[in-house]
Amino acid sequence: MIIQPRTRGFICLTAHPDGALQSVKNQIEYVKSKGAIKNGPKKVLVIGASTGFGLSSRITAAFGSDAATVGVFFEKPASEGKMGTAGWYNSAAFEKEAHEAGLYAKSINGDAFSDDIKKQTIELIKKDLGQVDLVVYSLASPRRTHPKTGVAHSSVLKPIGNSYTNKTVDFHTGVVSDVTIAPVENEEDIPNTVAVMGGEDWKFWMEDLKEAGVLADGVQTVAYSYIGPELTFPIYRNGTIGQAKNDLEATVTVLNDLLKDLNGKSYVSVNKALVTQSSSAIPVVPLYISLLYKVMKAKGTHEGTIEQIQRLFADRLYTENGEVPLDEAGRIRVDDWEMAEDVQAEVDKLWKETTTENLSEISDIAGYRKEFFNLFGFEVDGIDYEKDANENVQVPSIEA
Repeated sequence: MIIQPRTRGFICLTAHPDGALQSVKNQIEYVKSKGAIKNGPKKVLVIGASTGFGLSSRITAAFGSDAATVGVFFEKPASEGKMGTAGWYNSAAFEKEAHEAGLYAKSINGDAFSDDIKKQTIELIKKDLGQVDLVVYSLASPRRTHPKTGVAHSSVLKPIGNSYTNKTVDFHTGVVSDVTIAPVENEEDIPNTVAVMGGEDWKFWMEDLKEAGVLADGVQTVAYSYIGPELTFPIYRNGTIGQAKNDLEATVTVLNDLLKDLNGKSYVSVNKALVTQSSSAIPVVPLYISLLYKVMKAKGTHEGTIEQIQRLFADRLYTENGEVPLDEAGRIRVDDWEMAEDVQAEVDKLWKETTTENLSEISDIAGYRKEFFNLFGFEVDGIDYEKDANENVQVPSIEA
């Protein structure tokens, strides 16, 4: 079928398998161009492996360190006449390329919050790998059914205390406007958001993996977070999501105690603002990212997810001396180039000046749009979107 993008708000309802394959190939080529990661991981579990930072983590481990990888995700499979999700096509592309390179790669599709998927994953690791030496936790979901209580929790994106008004942009139309977001009113909104996006599930995974004996001596685990500039604090870091991120970061201490007898370590990596399915849903953030991209591209410091994660692995997690550089709060920071004083000063100046009329001139809204569609396999260079595409692409290790 001929597949074209269809959008509803910040969601693209269609995905293109050929574009996904080319995007994955592009990430692989970048990682290979940077050379082997010395002392890198060899057996890796990525929880949330199908898009964004999770996909880039899997690619970096495999093609930067020749690692065997197990990926866990929750995506809609493709079938005859029906498209799969972007993450499904990404995972199919990754496995295809990994297998052709002689690398072990298997995937599990299902609710990563559930005990059943944890058990399936542990059984696969025991059978094929024995143990893993790196666990990447990169789940992004708006809902979670708690595996112990059965309660369904939904996250919300709200400020705490006061309503928040600032500029935002409709990145499809380029219209800049003010948006006001009402604060939390339901007292359950904060704990529900923490239940979905905090550190409890990461802890459950690590506890189950350890109990099953599938964590290697010296194992490392990393989860991803974001801080950002003060202008986004009310809706992000000081809002409901920020409470969840605080919980995620606090989980590091718990996991370090859990992994002590394995000489293991846990980390939270604070990453750069990037175009992802999650960030596109947050008011204010798309405009901030559009301005940030303009500034960082001009300075030659712009990174996408694959550049961020390759740098995280090569320059932070697997340094030659074995030391992982941390900030005063014990976090890895690969948002350092984003948060540089000169970068933030320029973004702040542009923010004050931005209007609908000058948006295309002073921001990289075109780059934002392109990256958004790239997430779903569209607007990828080298792909003819007028040609028929085979929508029924399968992930090799998952039975149809």
